[in-house]
Amino acid sequence: MSQQQLGRGPLRSDDSTAPEPGGSSEAARFVGWLGSLGCATAGYVVFQFLFGLLPDSLGGEAAKYLIAGVSGIGTAASAWLAAALVRARAAVGRADANTPAPVAPAPSTPGPLPQILAAAHHALVTQVSVVDDPARGLLTGWSHSLGESAPSRPTALGTSYGLHIMLDLGVPDGRLSTGDLVDTLWRLRLPGGGWSARSQGTEPRPEITALVLGVLARAGASSERVAAEVGRCTAGFTHELDRAGRESTHVVTTVLRGLLRAAPHSDVIPRLREALVDSAVSDPRRDHLRCWSYRLEPPYGLPSALHTAQAVVALDRTARILGEGAASKAAREDGVRWLLACPDPAQDLRNLREEVRRPRPDDPSRHEVLNVRHFTASWTLRALMTPGAREVAEQDGLETEWRALLERAAATVWAAQTDGIWSWGRIENSELRHPMWMTYQGLSALRAHAVWVYRQEETS
Repeated sequence: MSQQQLGRGPLRSDDSTAPEPGGSSEAARFVGWLGSLGCATAGYVVFQFLFGLLPDSLGGEAAKYLIAGVSGIGTAASAWLAAALVRARAAVGRADANTPAPVAPAPSTPGPLPQILAAAHHALVTQVSVVDDPARGLLTGWSHSLGESAPSRPTALGTSYGLHIMLDLGVPDGRLSTGDLVDTLWRLRLPGGGWSARSQGTEPRPEITALVLGVLARAGASSERVAAEVGRCTAGFTHELDRAGRESTHVVTTVLRGLLRAAPHSDVIPRLREALVDSAVSDPRRDHLRCWSYRLEPPYGLPSALHTAQAVVALDRTARILGEGAASKAAREDGVRWLLACPDPAQDLRNLREEVRRPRPDDPSRHEVLNVRHFTASWTLRALMTPGAREVAEQDGLETEWRALLERAAATVWAAQTDGIWSWGRIENSELRHPMWMTYQGLSALRAHAVWVYRQEETS
């Protein structure tokens, strides 16, 4: 994101001072001294000197007077001009010294990013839904997408992302209460514990549960209640009970990110990280660098920039809390190198869809289908902004490629919004064009990029 988009001018000032014009020198001091004698005095001295020096044979007394007089007059005029010049230069020097150096003016109005944040906050405030549910009580939040036909009942997914946005924006006024949003998420909890998406029915799913628990922990919800739900979530997230979820890169990385917020010391996190590292595949089209596909077990499928970025982000966040061993570090760094080796950024940054299919609890012969849409550019931007990504670029001499792809991803994220609301594009149902998760990911990525740019300038 450019400095014009951030709405910031240069932050540094140059403290070096240029030498004063018209400074002292031997020649300047001599001329100044000569001028101080007075023009007439200097001319008379030269006249007397030449009159005594010229021989009498030059042409008589009159010739000697003429030559000495002309020379004296010329010397007097020269001394006057030189002294005037020195005084003028000294005056200019003093004036320049008293004139402050030009300073780049601070921006008089904020750049587009603050306007985008303000517009997003306004949209969320005006489109929040308040529903008095007979069974669950008063619900305050958002449905899956902005602009759905009224009345739209708040969902766990939409309200979680809305709460994330409000926490990111700092809740600038009291029109929306984070406490009401937190209470709503607890009221939307399923009878047996956990949460699910609108299309997943009454069976709790780990990817939605981890998302909700992550934002509840971030908002300061009761640690005891959060811990109890974390235990139920992790107990059900096994190969035996949720094989489809454990085979999905999207599901595993989503659960990892949620647990790192809600239960950073859970013993499940190292196991999920190990499964993620072990599932990296070698891509012969990119120098056999390791990357990820949409699956964590064979058949893996094609390498995917989206899922590689999600894995890099999850591994980086885990490393910040738990540290990392050689295997995890090597896989994460290979993922960054794979992203930087992309031959076609437009292809790697395109949005994707996938399905997470699970057998239905009431009828295993039928499947519950979760349709997932992915904002690839936002994930790529986040992956490239991790501290480890820059280290890899510097070590491998790929800083140019790294910066180019990072700025391309940031520009792609920016281009997908209008007035602070992100749009998926053309889909069959126009009510689903503005998903809450996409606006959260767009705003969050741009805010992180703005901070990243500021820090890079301050430390460069």
